[in-house]
Amino acid sequence: MNEGDLKAGLRREILARRDAIPPEERRRRSASIAEALFALPEYKSAGTVLFYVNFRSEVATRRMIEQALSHGKRILAPKVEHHRRELRLFEIKDLSDDLESGYMNIYEPVEKRTREASPEEPDMVVMPGVGFDGNGNRLGYGGGYYDRLALKLKPDVRLVALAFEEQVVNEIPSLPHDRKTDIIITEKRVIRA
Repeated sequence: MNEGDLKAGLRREILARRDAIPPEERRRRSASIAEALFALPEYKSAGTVLFYVNFRSEVATRRMIEQALSHGKRILAPKVEHHRRELRLFEIKDLSDDLESGYMNIYEPVEKRTREASPEEPDMVVMPGVGFDGNGNRLGYGGGYYDRLALKLKPDVRLVALAFEEQVVNEIPSLPHDRKTDIIITEKRVIRA
């Protein structure tokens, strides 16, 4: 079995486990993950934070974004440029005005209401993923959007992944050039890779 097939099988398996978590349980666990995120020294010292906007059964971030705005953080959110296979970043100040349903029905910044930001601006990136291991390896959805973004970020930016325990596995296949996450937060623990 080649690495692509291995990753595809692992992706299906982990997504099935994540999707099986009841919605109310996901909300409760997401709140615990938010508490752990906001307690991180790296979060407290970050002026600008890039947050993904959750969809499907991902760890919920909308409430986290509202809380981070109330903490005085400058918040960026990604917009998918599907034809270029990259993420553009925009500053958001109000979730109800600044986001709209976009690519794959993921909520994204409304360009005409938000300011585009450079990939060098975030001090911390709160990123999604399908699966993670204790070494900081990340299995994404297969589009490579965050991998390409990571190449443009400033070198000292902290990559923080939010996941439910069901998404943490023994090993994620990785290549030497893959950028690892620095911190993985679940409802039970903070893993520093």
